[in-house]
Amino acid sequence: MGGVRTRNSLTLLSVGHACVDIYQGAVASLVPFFVAERAYSYAVASGIVLAASLLSSVAQPVFGALTDRWAMPWLLPLSTLLGGVGIALSGLNGSYGITLVFVALSGIGIAAYHPESARVARLASRGSHTGMAWFSLGGNVGFALAPLMVSAVIGPWGLQATPLLVLPALAGTALCLPVLHMLGRRNATGTGARTTTGDDDVKSFVKLSLAVVCRSIVFVGLSTFIALYAQQRLGGSSAAGTAALFVLYLGGAVGSVLGGHLAGRWDRVRVCRRSYLISVIAVAGVVFAPGPALYLFVALTSAGLYVPFSLQVTLGQDYLPSRVGTASGVTLGLTVSIGGLASPVIGAIADSASLKTALVPLIVMPLLSWLLFRGLPEPAVHRAVQPRNDVDTQVTTP
Repeated sequence: MGGVRTRNSLTLLSVGHACVDIYQGAVASLVPFFVAERAYSYAVASGIVLAASLLSSVAQPVFGALTDRWAMPWLLPLSTLLGGVGIALSGLNGSYGITLVFVALSGIGIAAYHPESARVARLASRGSHTGMAWFSLGGNVGFALAPLMVSAVIGPWGLQATPLLVLPALAGTALCLPVLHMLGRRNATGTGARTTTGDDDVKSFVKLSLAVVCRSIVFVGLSTFIALYAQQRLGGSSAAGTAALFVLYLGGAVGSVLGGHLAGRWDRVRVCRRSYLISVIAVAGVVFAPGPALYLFVALTSAGLYVPFSLQVTLGQDYLPSRVGTASGVTLGLTVSIGGLASPVIGAIADSASLKTALVPLIVMPLLSWLLFRGLPEPAVHRAVQPRNDVDTQVTTP
């Protein structure tokens, strides 16, 4: 019976994660429409991605630190709703400044969601790498669905239809409630997940975080510009751009599940290291491969960048076993959001030279991640402890 409840909780958490991360993908998916309807330059359009990332970058570690001190399950429904409302309002006003405010509002909601959801997912999965991979899969599916949702809604009716994009947030908000109820019942009956404690390895955590930053720069850079790049390379069709973005996000779903499976056979550090080496070749193929081969390399890049994704989250939690919320806020949030800070730089290079030239430096980023992973140890198994008997139990002892 406990196993059924665990699977149900993880399923609902995964679907709820999709309902949140669809708004991370929606920001990049909206960029071509902002360019078309408002005649934004590459640099100006990438500023929208920056707005979503900037406040999120600052907020995620703050929310992570807060969840280390106090469990805040109520953040899940509230942050899900906030993430959707910001995007829903982003297309209604022609003012660039107001658009940035609404996109930033969505970014704060997403920032608030991830540390607490990772804490709850760790409880629900009982610390399983595979369970966390399925939780991450939900976010990847949300990313993958974003360009399809935005294209289906904004394509026919334009930016004035963005209020319709709030629907996944409403669904995700509703899904949070039974998860919290299930975890409350489990803790009340003394069957809560066992958690871990041990010594923090700050040096390894910092190196891991830098590796995730490099990965993020590649992924966010491609998310922002791959649709426009595909349109240029394949005849100017908006469908070609939507398809490229969909492949980029869908490959992430495959990579997350594959990463959890591979971690069951080899240690996480080795899996991440090899995946980043493959990603170097894949990103080079995205930039230089001719014709429709672009899609093959986009898929390979996405899988290569997402195999390490959930593994990096659990590695971060194991490097900082006394600060799981902070670790989750950094590896699942801050370092991912920092990638958005590089988008205006890529856009400025594209405006002054070409989009292809601007994407070339992205080839180096997974190589840097590989170098950083070379010196990382696989964390030791820490002593298991039983959480306190209430729904607001923290994952670790601070």
